[in-house]
Amino acid sequence: MNHRCSVFRHPATGKVTPWYLNVNGKLEHRHLPPALSTNDTELEIHAVLAGQVIGQLANFAAAAHIRAGRLVPVLLPFMSAYIGLHIYYGSRAAQPKRVRAFLDLALSRLLDSPDYVLSDKELQSAVRAWKRARSR
Repeated sequence: MNHRCSVFRHPATGKVTPWYLNVNGKLEHRHLPPALSTNDTELEIHAVLAGQVIGQLANFAAAAHIRAGRLVPVLLPFMSAYIGLHIYYGSRAAQPKRVRAFLDLALSRLLDSPDYVLSDKELQSAVRAWKRARSR
């Protein structure tokens, strides 16, 4: 609560998305006083990269930055997998072949893809590397 945090504001509704934290095995929603409130995920990432705020970023957006050492995961014991990436489409009964082809492609490229999803081992390793670098 004493850190400068960012929050995401839903573009369609304007509602602020709370931080979702896993506390003692239960999902908790925490509304934080924001130092930055935006509906632009790229702006939020740049603010976090610049060291201006701490943000709750999606795994797919943060993975490359964590692997490169530009971001350090914090609050790992409280990390939740609450929010997912969703694809919406019309009726399954009248689904054009091109829609099915896109869905199959998206699922094959994104679902549990190591390009966009960090394992627990990778997250822990990133934290250890950061701690080693700080102690030098």
